[in-house]
Amino acid sequence: MAPGTITSDPVDNGVDTSTQSTDLRPKLYENVDQDALEKKTSQYLFNYGTKFMKDIICGSKGLYVYTANGHKVLDWTSGQMSCLLGHGHPEVVKTIADHAANLDHLFSGMVSPPVLSLGERLCSLLPAGLDKAFFLSTGGESNEAAMKLAKVYTGKFEIVAVNGSWHGVTAQSLSAQYHYGRKGQGPLMPGMHMLPAPNAYRSIFRRADGSYDWEAELDYGWSLIDQASCGSLAAAIVECVQSSAGIHVLPPGYLRALKAHCERRAMLLIVDEAQTGIGRCGDMVAIAHEEVVPDILTLSKTLGNGLPLSAVVTSGEIERVAVERDYCFYTTHVNDPLPAAVGDKVLEIVVRDNLVENARAMGRLLHEGLARLQSRYECIGDVRGRGLMAGVEIVADRATKAPAQELAHAVAERAYDLGVWANLSSHGSFSGILRIAPPITITKEQVREGLGLLEEAFASTAGVVRLY
Repeated sequence: MAPGTITSDPVDNGVDTSTQSTDLRPKLYENVDQDALEKKTSQYLFNYGTKFMKDIICGSKGLYVYTANGHKVLDWTSGQMSCLLGHGHPEVVKTIADHAANLDHLFSGMVSPPVLSLGERLCSLLPAGLDKAFFLSTGGESNEAAMKLAKVYTGKFEIVAVNGSWHGVTAQSLSAQYHYGRKGQGPLMPGMHMLPAPNAYRSIFRRADGSYDWEAELDYGWSLIDQASCGSLAAAIVECVQSSAGIHVLPPGYLRALKAHCERRAMLLIVDEAQTGIGRCGDMVAIAHEEVVPDILTLSKTLGNGLPLSAVVTSGEIERVAVERDYCFYTTHVNDPLPAAVGDKVLEIVVRDNLVENARAMGRLLHEGLARLQSRYECIGDVRGRGLMAGVEIVADRATKAPAQELAHAVAERAYDLGVWANLSSHGSFSGILRIAPPITITKEQVREGLGLLEEAFASTAGVVRLY
């Protein structure tokens, strides 16, 4: 079969669609009291940095989640941008059950077949130079391990990251995170530097014709880092799409230029593909879009389809030097067999069912639909993204790009009430942005369903100006 071929109109992977007559609502928590559970939320749950939603979610299946009150919602964020194949995929469920019963958790120095199979399958799908992998639990943990690896390999300690980044909340990961969560704990890791965010919509770096001059911005950022550095630059870490910052895609050529900057300074390049990896952006990994091979690649979220699984992948040469220098990242759940088996199954399904191609095709349909909405509603200032990853920025005025966070909240709440969940990025570091990242098993019907619900949300929200 030729690459890029879509084998069927929708890819059928057991997902629920709006056109199916059978009720696939999970029965696990079908008789619960929303009000009683809501009271327990405020009584017993610690607020760890987010406002809890009022609705209690009692079921998830395919592309939908179900509330205690029976509300069915199209999940256009794949949980926490993680359920790549949708909720409750039958083959993933079977893999979990089989390994929970027979091969779940081992001593961290033991090796098991699912870990070996995942390592082989993953490395065979990546470009040469990404040949050695180990597996952890979270994205923050994998980035922590990657930065420590870069420091051990280079013998240096300074790390460069990008404004608006989100790499995790462990010590080094948070120190390289210029978005949220840095306050209240005293000094962070020493030697951390920040590049300007590549925000094509809002950057002040402009050419004479008004177009975004990311080259000048990047060079200027590095000039400041060179002045601030103590001469111990170890690595730069970057996302191909800055999701938490509002779905900002690196401009064409940016990643290659960033790698060149690193090479000139004898630094390593780490690419964090927590959300973009395993097909979401229309390539198996987003680095393939520009054929750039980082020194270290980290994966998480999508690799485990919602289970805690992450990966650090690098070269044999970096591993050799790291071993000589006593690199250690030994955790309780390193290379655990059960999550590894799930990751291996996820990769198998993605390749077998042509889901990278499906993400590319459904992504085109999604972005065409969002562009139509932008042409119809004045408050949509920008639509951006790649593949099945999209951001819709809500503004008060297109000319000034003034934020409209209250209006964005109103649209997002209306969309949820109508039956589609698109996460609203509303932190003060940027204006209100709907983040959309549905499972890559999504069908044409489900893309159109979600677009229709979003259209209705914009059309029925007070304060939204129609252009037609």
